[in-house]
Amino acid sequence: MPNPCLSCGACCAWFRVSFYWRECDDQCPGGVPAGLTEDLGPFRRVMKGTGRIPPRCIALEGEVGTSVYCSIYARRPGICREVEASFEFGRPSAQCDKARIAFGLPVLTAADWRWRDGADNDDHPDDSGNSPSPPAMPPVAA
Repeated sequence: MPNPCLSCGACCAWFRVSFYWRECDDQCPGGVPAGLTEDLGPFRRVMKGTGRIPPRCIALEGEVGTSVYCSIYARRPGICREVEASFEFGRPSAQCDKARIAFGLPVLTAADWRWRDGADNDDHPDDSGNSPSPPAMPPVAA
């Protein structure tokens, strides 16, 4: 069973993705590609496609609920890095649940993360009875 986010993408097609303008690669090498953003006031940018209704991030490739990926995953905005999938780290996520429900997808449970647990002998995504720590954030130039 693969990562459930790769068959979802609901968060990328449900929420506006706005962030501090200095996260873009025209200000910070390796940052969010500025060409995929639009200005949102003097200090904010928004991923193209997410400032409209219905929103859909320009970087989202594929069909929501079937097979998706982020075309700029390594360079995605900090706000995207903060969105957790429900039970990815052992707890529910209201954002994830809200987006999935909007697309008619069931909310995720701990069982959806069993692919991380080779033994599949408990309700936790790892064999220590704990959930993994979130990935470290990459450094951002000031």
